[in-house]
Amino acid sequence: MTFNVDAPFRERIFSFSRESIQKLKALANNGGKICLLENVELMGKLSHDTQVKTVTRGVNNETTEISSFQSLCALMWRSVTKARNLEGPKVTTFRMAVNVRQRMEPKLGDYYFGNAIQSIATCAAAGDVVSNDLRWCAEQLNKSVKAFDSATVRRNVENWEREPKCFELGNHDGATLQMGSSPRFPMYDNDLGWGRPLAVRSGGANKFDGKMSAFPGRNGGGSVDLEVVLAPHTMDQLQSDPEFMSYVSG
Repeated sequence: MTFNVDAPFRERIFSFSRESIQKLKALANNGGKICLLENVELMGKLSHDTQVKTVTRGVNNETTEISSFQSLCALMWRSVTKARNLEGPKVTTFRMAVNVRQRMEPKLGDYYFGNAIQSIATCAAAGDVVSNDLRWCAEQLNKSVKAFDSATVRRNVENWEREPKCFELGNHDGATLQMGSSPRFPMYDNDLGWGRPLAVRSGGANKFDGKMSAFPGRNGGGSVDLEVVLAPHTMDQLQSDPEFMSYVSG
């Protein structure tokens, strides 16, 4: 075990409606810019790699749209870092999993059997995360995702083969957040003979301060449920943050 299972924590499901996530995505993409979305659904499938065109002071630039999921992650990174009341120079880390199937060159086949994910870490000073707006935080996450190419994947594999080790779960420095699971997975479409599931929850093996799990909202329509585990004081501060709670629908 790589974290203290006896450490106190509090757990809550924060629900975000489709409309709330659309608002976050608009803030992340449109801060000071006019975006022309061409044949792009605002929610889509929470894609990381949708291409759009932006217009800044009349100049067209091809860029990568910040996804709905990255926008939601940016909200959590900024809000939890604020709730932790970290010192400004303290480095805070946001980790999320990335699917490498389509990032490999050549790409992995559709019938590749096994996990094909790696972890992306985005780091920044706590003072910068808190003092800058949502767009800035989302841009840092987006840059990390864009930079995770085939060479990075292969380098990580080579490093692991040279020095094998298990991925360490936990929040060892008190400033880490880790996003798991996926709002894309159709968890509510499973029926084991008892009818449609009433709720989706994770087990206790991976729960520690800073661990989050994303699930699709039960009612669908692009909503997302986040299972958030935090130290008691941090959770109290987060739930008392009116800016953060204004995006929460349940």
